Amino acid sequence: MASRSLSAVCGVEHSLSGKAWQWRGGNMDIGPGGLDQDIVNQLLLSRGVAPDDIERHRNPTLRSFLPDPSIFRDMDAAAERLAQAILGQEKVTIYGDYDVDGATSAALMIRLLRMLGHDAQYYIPDRLLEGYGPSGEALVKLAEQGSTLIVTVDCGAMAFDALQQARDAGVDVIVVDHHKCAAELPKAAALVNPNRLDEADDAAAHGHLAAVGVAFLLGIALVRTLRERDYFADRPEPNLMGLLDIVALGTVADVAALHGLNRAFVAQGLKVMARRDNIGMAALIDASRLKRAPQCSDLGFALGPRINAGGRVGESTLGVRLLTTEDPDEAAAIAAQLSTLNEERRAIEAAVQQAAEEQLAGQHNRAVHLLSGSDWHPGVIGIVAGRIKEKTGKPSLVIALDEETGQGKGSGRSIAGVDLGAAIIAARESGLLVAGGGHAMAAGLTVEAGRVEELAEWLDGMLEGPVARAMAGQALQLDLSLVPGGLTPALVETLDSAGPYGMGWPGPRVAVGPVYLMKADIVGTDHVRIIAGGDDGRSFKAIAFRAAESDMGQALLHAPKGRKFWLAGRVKIDDWGARPQAELHLEDAAFAD
Repeated sequence: MASRSLSAVCGVEHSLSGKAWQWRGGNMDIGPGGLDQDIVNQLLLSRGVAPDDIERHRNPTLRSFLPDPSIFRDMDAAAERLAQAILGQEKVTIYGDYDVDGATSAALMIRLLRMLGHDAQYYIPDRLLEGYGPSGEALVKLAEQGSTLIVTVDCGAMAFDALQQARDAGVDVIVVDHHKCAAELPKAAALVNPNRLDEADDAAAHGHLAAVGVAFLLGIALVRTLRERDYFADRPEPNLMGLLDIVALGTVADVAALHGLNRAFVAQGLKVMARRDNIGMAALIDASRLKRAPQCSDLGFALGPRINAGGRVGESTLGVRLLTTEDPDEAAAIAAQLSTLNEERRAIEAAVQQAAEEQLAGQHNRAVHLLSGSDWHPGVIGIVAGRIKEKTGKPSLVIALDEETGQGKGSGRSIAGVDLGAAIIAARESGLLVAGGGHAMAAGLTVEAGRVEELAEWLDGMLEGPVARAMAGQALQLDLSLVPGGLTPALVETLDSAGPYGMGWPGPRVAVGPVYLMKADIVGTDHVRIIAGGDDGRSFKAIAFRAAESDMGQALLHAPKGRKFWLAGRVKIDDWGARPQAELHLEDAAFAD
């Protein structure tokens, strides 16, 4: 292996996007000889794996990463109360959220309870009419309809008033959540959340779990409790591993960090998903036009958005119905409906995106971009906030104002090193917000329309320092450099073996060059397509998505003949032709001396 280098990769200290190129870990410079070093080990080491823990991470299994659920506060109490409800045949309602994590968490609990011989009902609030989180009115109504136990999933950690109303109505509530908590907790029969401030270190270390992961751990604790009660003396125990496809979908789509237990959830969940045992999941895969077993990226970019579309612009219960149905015809119909809604969501999102970007011109000096509009659909503001964040490199919030109520519903996305959820909770506690919460990378809020600008100023002052520090440390992190001839399907396969990749476990990024451009043009919607060749006589295709108007895109499109570049990005397989080829999804470029 080449010696470790602290110098700029390929000598690039200021790329066409203004970044220095740095090694993520050790210097891996692959020449014409190809794969002559253990790339996978280096990828694992550079992502924080200890040298003596590499084997566990090369094949992340549940057995290797699963903690004892009892380490989490209230977990045993939650399992005991659920077991009591099952043994007593009480009416149980699973109260979910309208996004993918909420839908998968609810679906997991419903399917598990069915396996245990208990038919629970579910309640998913309407995004527009009820907003995020459990409402006291809904909880009381469920109690009046006979529910003696309600389990909230992916919500409830900050629902003080709603849970008090439920308590007054005589119904027990178990909260299964992962969002940030305040020092004081709402009153519940049990509140299971690794992000409780009173968690011990071993439990708090799992604060990166999505709610569906926490729900799975509750499932393990429940089965164990029932086993101790001899519940399985005359019935089979449920196959919890068969639920990991649902866990994987919710984890990836909620952009949870893919390290530790989450890597095992996703790695094993993809194997379950490939078996197509869940009728609804199989219909969702087919509706996404996937002709192969889903990969990790498909969960975030193909399957997840379709589930989300139901809650964003359609009917909030569609995702749960799809993932719990046993009827193939119903599954196909719901999956088709979700695909249609997803197309509608794209069109609505594009309109809000354009309007939001028009406001950016006056916010160059802001540490946090806060954008608002009265005709913006609240179902797409989170997606648009994410797009703005990617475009500017700064935390961004997008607020949909409702003239009728005089309030705005907002959604925000943050950058690494800036805890947006904590800032939103602080804003709520200071009286700036009607409601608000979230986690480090994403947050939601409700604000009076007349206080939007005040909120923008407050957040700017609160986060100016953290944003400046985070941006000062920004650089393009690369894992290896190679000549064009090293860009092969075999390399892609090797890199993929260190996955699954996602938030907190970034996909490998490579530098290729020096190359000259054989062709550069625009395809689709502002995508720059390139055919590049090197001194080794090999060529490859690269594409930079939505980059035509960027400085990088313009430099590539108008490069003088003979000008050489370094290209950086992620390698993928292009299987459109007769023979699969490796291509580069371009993220940055630099002039080569």
